[in-house]
Amino acid sequence: MLPYEIRGALPSDEDQLLKVAHHLNTVNLPEDREAIHTLLEQAQKSWTGAIKDPKRREYVFVLVDSEKQQIIGTSMIIAQLGRRDAPYIFVDVIDEERYSGTIDRHFNHRTLNIGYSYNGPTEIGGLILLPDYRRVPERLGQFLSYVRFLYIKMNRELFRDELLAELLPPLEPDGTSHLWDAVGRHFTGLTYAQADRLSKQNKEFIKALFPEHPIYASLLPKLAQDVIGKVGHQTRGVEKMLRRVGFRYAERVDPFDGGPHFTAMTDEVSLVQRTHKVKLTALLARDEMADQRAVVGVTIAESPYFRAVLAAWSEDEENVRLGEEAAEHLAVGVGDEVWVLPLE
Repeated sequence: MLPYEIRGALPSDEDQLLKVAHHLNTVNLPEDREAIHTLLEQAQKSWTGAIKDPKRREYVFVLVDSEKQQIIGTSMIIAQLGRRDAPYIFVDVIDEERYSGTIDRHFNHRTLNIGYSYNGPTEIGGLILLPDYRRVPERLGQFLSYVRFLYIKMNRELFRDELLAELLPPLEPDGTSHLWDAVGRHFTGLTYAQADRLSKQNKEFIKALFPEHPIYASLLPKLAQDVIGKVGHQTRGVEKMLRRVGFRYAERVDPFDGGPHFTAMTDEVSLVQRTHKVKLTALLARDEMADQRAVVGVTIAESPYFRAVLAAWSEDEENVRLGEEAAEHLAVGVGDEVWVLPLE
């Protein structure tokens, strides 16, 4: 048995996923049993195709320690942000120049301009890995992140031509958002936690209560100005990975906390480009050296509908070979097709 696998999340994962959510408690994976129950129901219907409209699907992956049969991490894909009943809401950060010849004064102002889209990008998000597993040799954080790009390439027709990743900004230890306290709280009367949770289910209050005109960041407290578009320490590693594979800061932030939005054209992301389908011609014995390692995934007709492993991998013009252990774990053999994302 391989030590770790990623599979599709199931309704029976509720208790374990709740424990994982405790370590970060984000809007995509809140530490709330009812919210996780709903999320897993949505994921189940997405894996099975019971949700007919692909734009409404949300795919949740779980990373499992095979020996302990314990979920130790998760990540997800939201097929599309922005629909008529739930717009994608963002804040564009725009620089504005002002000059007066009379007094010879020149100013650069940052303005915050709220925007809405009803036909937005695919979001990759919800990545959480338990602290005890963040420094194991297998680089499990990378595994959890990369598997989403592999799945997008496997099912390219289900996803948008643009990908989005929302990164957490610097927050206070108690979860306080200085930007929300300086702006959003005054227009909604809600705490950051209340607004963040409510927005997952219903975004109407934002569109109804937020001002339509620009807000000048220079009028805000310094603590609020300093978090706009900044990446928090807990997601700096994610930022480096995103930039490396082709994402860029979109000069756009989250309306609640000012966390930056990173975007890329789906087919230009290097991880999507490197993912490909192959037919196995041979297997690598357990003691045989492989040229490299890869994330290898397969879809299956029954629960859990998707599996992926980190595997020994060798590919040239004549042979495509997968490690025996990985082949057994994925229930594939010579002549079968698998999807592969080679690791550099």
